[in-house]
Amino acid sequence: MNHRKFGDMRDYMGPSLFQPHRARQAIRDAHDKKIPPLIGYYAGLAAIPITRWIAPMGFDYVWIDWERSAMNIETMTTMVHEAAFMSNGRTIPFVRVPGHDESTIAYALDAGASIVVPHVDTVEQAKHVISAVKFGQKHQGIRSAPPFRYVHHLTDTALQPERGLWESLNSQSALMIQIETLHGIRNLDAILSEVPDIDAVWLGSLDTRVSMGLPRAMGFKERSPNGWRPWSSSMQRFATGEELRKITANMAMCMITADTTKLAEMVGELAAAKETLAIR
Repeated sequence: MNHRKFGDMRDYMGPSLFQPHRARQAIRDAHDKKIPPLIGYYAGLAAIPITRWIAPMGFDYVWIDWERSAMNIETMTTMVHEAAFMSNGRTIPFVRVPGHDESTIAYALDAGASIVVPHVDTVEQAKHVISAVKFGQKHQGIRSAPPFRYVHHLTDTALQPERGLWESLNSQSALMIQIETLHGIRNLDAILSEVPDIDAVWLGSLDTRVSMGLPRAMGFKERSPNGWRPWSSSMQRFATGEELRKITANMAMCMITADTTKLAEMVGELAAAKETLAIR
């Protein structure tokens, strides 16, 4: 790999931490091997203190699971801000939204996040998602401009002044879709051909297997049918050295750990302590 000189995700910050990172470009650069794959962690708990505590560690991104964690809009927004601000821009917040509703998508984008949209099965669904993400008719966008999200002349500086704020924001935050059914897999080539503004694909192997009536399995090794499209995976076991390099050879992003899995280790610690201290 011929990575360019790379610091961290601060290289991809927008004009202000109130704005989203240039996550689209970061994913492209990782896909093109200009930088290493983005390393992330999964935030499965609606826990602002945990997000704040992890932020200084410098993960490239965090996956905030609004779809599967019981949190309101304010908590989601605060977790996005904690991840971005408390990491000093080192961590890009991604939010997995609960569905395809444009107002829900807008809440996450307005908070300054990039987004993950689950259960995209068809070209029509993908086109609807794109319209909810983008500003302006040029992109068939229906996203409403937030009039008070930014402070005029302070946090509303356009990344590309010649294009203006809203068009600049279109090029900053990334859109990742999740393919989670056999139907979606079969339609993936058409989705990516007809909706080129999708930045990455994440194969949801668990839901895909459930939809097909197959036994539970969390990991997967299949590559996206479109080899040119950035794709991502979660590491279901800890890998280091050559093993990690091999696993991520064709990935733009990988997820290596989670708040939930780390807390789940307490089960084993408790069992070990009980065995050690048991009266014999």
